[in-house]
Amino acid sequence: MARARARPVTWLAPDDGSQWFPPVEQALEEPNGLLAAGGDLAPGRLIAAYRRGIFPWYSPGQPILWWSPDPREVLEPRTFHASRSLAKAVRSRGFMTTFDHAFAQVIDACAAPRQYSAGTWITDAMRAAYLELHRLGAAHSVEVWRDGRMVGGLYGVLQGAVFFGESMVSLETDGSKAALNALATRAAATGCELIDCQLASPHLRSLGSRSMPRATFLARLEGLIAAPTATTFPQIEPNTRV
Repeated sequence: MARARARPVTWLAPDDGSQWFPPVEQALEEPNGLLAAGGDLAPGRLIAAYRRGIFPWYSPGQPILWWSPDPREVLEPRTFHASRSLAKAVRSRGFMTTFDHAFAQVIDACAAPRQYSAGTWITDAMRAAYLELHRLGAAHSVEVWRDGRMVGGLYGVLQGAVFFGESMVSLETDGSKAALNALATRAAATGCELIDCQLASPHLRSLGSRSMPRATFLARLEGLIAAPTATTFPQIEPNTRV
């Protein structure tokens, strides 16, 4: 039997429209979700990607790679699972949470080498692109502090009633869990109905994330993107306890 030919990945050429992407149904099964390569990280293209259920993810030396995996890992803010140990840690260890108070510090901490990996996919170009999205009010961060030092955080992009998580970091035990707990709590109270986690991990599953077929995710996304922008990230005074 003849072997099926691999489907080529769409290349985003310089003369393609700044918001154009191929249909996500064209994404590869292996590697799961790879849809396109090339293009740029301009704000208009990034926002167009998120609104279609697509995100950039690539390593230094590679072209920009665009993904829409099937299934998609998601977290419903109202069903976030805060374990007793996490609730106790937040209460007893003096964690303080801020929103959009130190975006650059969060993204730099996410890009720093980890114990399990010396590399990072947050290139200088990615960093600059998300700093610009933050300046434009589309990208946001959650920071967790203890004794004046940042001990965890996360960042991502908010569109309509969906928060598209990009990366999270723990600089102290439970730091990233406390950040996600604060995000889920605030999201549930302010009209943000879905947190996109992109890909599954044991860490996220322990906090209540689940897989969703891509078709289901895209159907929900269409309605939630059209909703009024959630007020999950209002301008608040720093060091406000959550």
